[in-house]
Amino acid sequence: MTEASGLSSAGVSVEPDLLAEAVSQELAAMLQAGNYDAVKLLLEPVQPVDIAEAIGSLPANLQAIAFRLLSKDEAISVYEYLDTATQQSLLSLLRSGEMREVMEEMSPDDRARLFEELPAKVVRQLLSELSPDERKVTAELLGYRSETAGRLMTTEYIAFKENQTAAVALEIVRRRARDTETIYSLYVTDAERRLTGILSLRDLVTADPQARIGDVMTEEVLSVSTDTDQEKVARTIQRYDFLAVPVVDLEQRLVGIVTVDDVIDVIEQEATRDLYAAGAVQAGDDDDYFSSNLFTVARRRVVWLAVLVLASFFTSEVIAANEDVLQQVVLLAAFIPLLGGTGGNVGAQSSTVVIRGLSTQSISSLGPLRAIGREAMAGALLGVLMMLLVVPFAWWRGESALVGLSVGMSLLAITTLAATAGAAFPLLFDRMGLDPALMSTPFITTCTDVAGTLIYLKTAGWLLVHLPQLVQATGISTHFFVFGFF
Repeated sequence: MTEASGLSSAGVSVEPDLLAEAVSQELAAMLQAGNYDAVKLLLEPVQPVDIAEAIGSLPANLQAIAFRLLSKDEAISVYEYLDTATQQSLLSLLRSGEMREVMEEMSPDDRARLFEELPAKVVRQLLSELSPDERKVTAELLGYRSETAGRLMTTEYIAFKENQTAAVALEIVRRRARDTETIYSLYVTDAERRLTGILSLRDLVTADPQARIGDVMTEEVLSVSTDTDQEKVARTIQRYDFLAVPVVDLEQRLVGIVTVDDVIDVIEQEATRDLYAAGAVQAGDDDDYFSSNLFTVARRRVVWLAVLVLASFFTSEVIAANEDVLQQVVLLAAFIPLLGGTGGNVGAQSSTVVIRGLSTQSISSLGPLRAIGREAMAGALLGVLMMLLVVPFAWWRGESALVGLSVGMSLLAITTLAATAGAAFPLLFDRMGLDPALMSTPFITTCTDVAGTLIYLKTAGWLLVHLPQLVQATGISTHFFVFGFF
């Protein structure tokens, strides 16, 4: 990835989205007209990421033409920003020799991510065309588990020895700057390549030219191991405001670094997966839902939907088991959607805030039990507040104080239960080492719907069947009992 910044041409500031859209439209028109010299002039001042977006919006045949018009260095930078589908398309459209140079000069981490998405046969062919050094580096990165620091890292970093002087170190930076992912974070290793220190470019530039690196560096180095989960790596960089974090193996040898631009991609990927999971949609490998065909879309969604449909059968069974109550007071059925929907919404809110709290670790200071208790009390409070609106309406609509009391008591119980379950299930999954986002909104909604319907009909059955018998035996009026409850 390039470290250059800026989005404008000719010194004019332009909004990124507007610039990419304008470049895409002009590029398509010029390519269709065969005006290739104008294409080169158009793309010359444009940033690689905007060129990549413009090329990605073109038809496949025009993508190859546009890519061929780029200079070698520009093509390498642009290719790294292309989405995986466009990268694969260009691989098949361009001659092997044209892509060999691009593959050779790509950043190792970007190359590994591309190879991870390609068929094994294509990967073997591309690996065979790389130089021995690049082939070895790529094979090493692909050897680490997916979604770990080892797979995410790049091997393009600058490291010094403690006995080198600042002047020598600066010369090394000047010589290797163009071929390195970042030069703002510099590392120090011993003879066995074990990480012993770190220094910034500022520390190096301001140091006395004859000072030893060992005297300038900071010995307290925060690093991650090759098998550290990528989400934990992202949180580490975010927590300490790093531009890069070093990656070490089991013997504490420096093997690579993870840079902040890669972490941004991880954060976006993890957030997308959490959102998909919250909607009971299986995330694909590329997480690009809208570019998938309809059969893939249906496959991602049908599994959870089938589970939820089966779970909903329990609601039907609960209603069927209590049909005698509904036959006595048919109007009770009118409030089942209200109670089920309210419980589902409260549970979804609780699960959302807890899952987000687990993702950002903001819930760690509160603790699991206190978090569940807090949500339970919030659910009870919400139930009381909504009772003020629902109970008078149910009383009026049902023409009975007992109907209003049934709905009110059930509403309070359902919101409390829903909030408790919405908080407890994600925390339980997290404790079991599973993804808390699996406790998605549809799942919580279905569970609270079943439980809420059971609570409502049992409460209504007791109040409308057993309570009249108690009233008749004691002589206490129904209205007196209802007002006494409130």
